[in-house]
Amino acid sequence: MKTTPFTDKHIALGAKMCEFAGYNMPIEYSGIIDEHLTVCQAVGVFDVSHMGEFWVKGPQALAFLQKVTSNNVAALTPGKIQYSCFPNEQGGIVDDLLVYHYEADKYLLVVNAANIEKDWNWCVAHNTEGAVLENSSDNMAQLAIQGPKAIEALQKLTAIDLSEIPYYTFKVGELAGVQNVIISNTGYTGAGGFELYFYPNEADKIWDAVYKAGEEFGIKPAGLGSRDTLRLEMGFCLYGNDIDDQTSPIEAGLGWITKFVDNKPFINRPELERQKNEGTERKLVGFELLDRGIPRHGYDLVNTAGEKIGTVTSGTMSPMRKIGIGMGYVKPEYAKVGTEIGLDVRGRQLKAVVVRPPFRK
Repeated sequence: MKTTPFTDKHIALGAKMCEFAGYNMPIEYSGIIDEHLTVCQAVGVFDVSHMGEFWVKGPQALAFLQKVTSNNVAALTPGKIQYSCFPNEQGGIVDDLLVYHYEADKYLLVVNAANIEKDWNWCVAHNTEGAVLENSSDNMAQLAIQGPKAIEALQKLTAIDLSEIPYYTFKVGELAGVQNVIISNTGYTGAGGFELYFYPNEADKIWDAVYKAGEEFGIKPAGLGSRDTLRLEMGFCLYGNDIDDQTSPIEAGLGWITKFVDNKPFINRPELERQKNEGTERKLVGFELLDRGIPRHGYDLVNTAGEKIGTVTSGTMSPMRKIGIGMGYVKPEYAKVGTEIGLDVRGRQLKAVVVRPPFRK
């Protein structure tokens, strides 16, 4: 298994470790619920150094990105970030990603850890524009400091005014005595906070400084388990669960990152434009259980007559709401908010209702 610059620290802290995307990663420390609540109420730290990072540079960078991503990269100015996806030729999604406009003719793509090789090969194969591509995944570490106290903790470590980094923007500067740290506000937890990108050789210095700065706020390390429950309470898609090579951004409710603007002939645009105009055979919805139970990936969703209408893609017991919540694909006629549906749990039908995420307000 691969390691991150923080693997030894996770093990020393007693984290429950597990293979994830080829990396030895912490799943939990003090417990998923405790870590979840810490992030919602104070501040937690996630090691996300396993994520992939690609630089796209040169005069053809924009043209290349306009072709391979669904969102309108031309709308980005330096310092801005965009959520997007790589559409494939079959109407599905190669991966979802973040696009950072770093400076003129220079962009940073942040992709999912499990898809680094696939995404890199996809970009190289489709780079007929001649953009300069650089895979820096092994030369970049990343910590996500999340929670309402994150800004107070991190502000101790930098002269950059963190209150001037709004959602989906970033700045580059000194933090904890380390130069050229990317300080980003994209947040996969819905609890506020920042992501820090830096060279792996600076990892120990930044880790120690972050924990010292957050000590008065009860800072704790958090694992991938609570990261999943946090993102699900916000209704954020997880690649491999809610979206994949077979799900289109339109049926996944990601039409807002699929821009059919002039001068953007992106991959498979005609089919996705058709789906937007004519509709799809299924839609991704959020739902809450009215009965006691926990939705699980792969469970059947049914109508009130017990007939199958879809499948759960993500589900959990909400640590904040103490009810079962989930997402799944259903036939369009059952996708309206307020529609009563059912969850089949080993032949037992539990009542549920379609809602619009986030589940945690």
